[in-house]
Amino acid sequence: MMLKVTAKRMNKSLDTFTSNLTQNQRKQLCGLLGNVDLTLLYKASVHGYTASAFHQRCDRQGPTLLVAYNRSGYIFGGYTSVDYTQSGREIIDEEAFLFNFQGKNPVCIKVNSGYDARLDDTGGPNFGEQLYFCYNNQPAVYHQGQNVYGGYGVRVNPFDFNPATLYGNDTQLNECEVYKVEQKKDPQISAKVKPWRNVLWTAKQRDELMKMIRNYKPLMTSVSRVRILMIGPVGAGKSSFFNSINSVFMGRMTSKAMSGSAGTSLTTQFRTYPVKDGREGKPLPFVLCDTMGLEEQSGAGLDIDDISSILQGHVPDRYKFNPMSPFQPDEQKASRSASLQEKIHCVVYVIDATKISLMSDQLEEKLAAIRKKVNSLGIPQMVLMTKVDEACPDVMEDLQNIYITSYIKMKVQEVSSRLGVPVSCVLPVKNYSQELELELKCDVLLLMAIQQMLNFADDYLDDVGHTESDPI
Repeated sequence: MMLKVTAKRMNKSLDTFTSNLTQNQRKQLCGLLGNVDLTLLYKASVHGYTASAFHQRCDRQGPTLLVAYNRSGYIFGGYTSVDYTQSGREIIDEEAFLFNFQGKNPVCIKVNSGYDARLDDTGGPNFGEQLYFCYNNQPAVYHQGQNVYGGYGVRVNPFDFNPATLYGNDTQLNECEVYKVEQKKDPQISAKVKPWRNVLWTAKQRDELMKMIRNYKPLMTSVSRVRILMIGPVGAGKSSFFNSINSVFMGRMTSKAMSGSAGTSLTTQFRTYPVKDGREGKPLPFVLCDTMGLEEQSGAGLDIDDISSILQGHVPDRYKFNPMSPFQPDEQKASRSASLQEKIHCVVYVIDATKISLMSDQLEEKLAAIRKKVNSLGIPQMVLMTKVDEACPDVMEDLQNIYITSYIKMKVQEVSSRLGVPVSCVLPVKNYSQELELELKCDVLLLMAIQQMLNFADDYLDDVGHTESDPI
């Protein structure tokens, strides 16, 4: 009888293990993964640092997140979207990544395209056969990246990381946890609640928006086309937004502006992109101005002084940015004020919905400095929140859920708070990225965004018109 009671107590203690993650750390990790729940499956200090204990609790559980803690205080680990099954196979998983906490935010290191993300064997968890956790059934990590070579003796690393940066070269673990990652299903979707913004998802609405944009005329006759400046971090989707708008009016997919997912800005020049109404059509009454991406560190990405010059109409099209030396207009141009036609009439911040929670203090400070400058010039500001489908599975399933799901509403409120703009000035959109055909709901969101930009440009021109007509 005593043995049964003891066994029950032991089993109960194994079932009541708790996470070492703080609430804020959990929130930050979910920011890397989207609208998800994390359920703790395995805790090495409770279940043992053995491969068998890990597989007993983690096999066939779907996507998982591993979080390790070492003696030096580093918190690091990795994510895989593919089940552990002990199949003995090398696993390709384009969604896999390593991470560690640097400051308050986790830094993500994605698997290099074309490389195996891990070996699904009977041993402890590994990433890229490069970084092993609970190595040899011990509370330790092991890194053998320096010994991995491909053909012709070329070093091959599925993950590019420095052990000193990732975990401080301290291989001894205090803890290792594995979480089951499950996408949340928003109850508001199934309940068919009223959308928090009303949108007509019809072909008629798309056609009416296109007609309104075609027929738009700036308030002041001295301005033939309003100029809209796109500002945002590297990879947020500024160039993709122009390509998407151009695609809608061309009636097919286009790719005039260079876009992609590189770690540094693909746009190195100041570019002004007019949009034509169809292949042989006339230019539409707006120009989208693209800039080099913002980066966290000083001396990299777009300089705030450059933005000031752009806002005031001094920077010419195709000017190549130099992060180490801000733009200097020539003496003749510097001595005169740019015409209203040359100035910026609306500023749009482009923010990736999947990275709002991961925005660093440095980037937030840069954006605050830019907002202050834009405010001083009286230029209206709004936010485009991109990649909403990647941030929320309900939106990926159906774009029409965008104004029903509480997760996207929460993200809109978060970006509003972080950037200091009203919620009404934050518009979620989905850029075209991998599609081959245009989609009605995507078009409607993109056109609504342009409509709002033109409205804001009118507000600016109206204000400038009143100022110029005021008696001195």
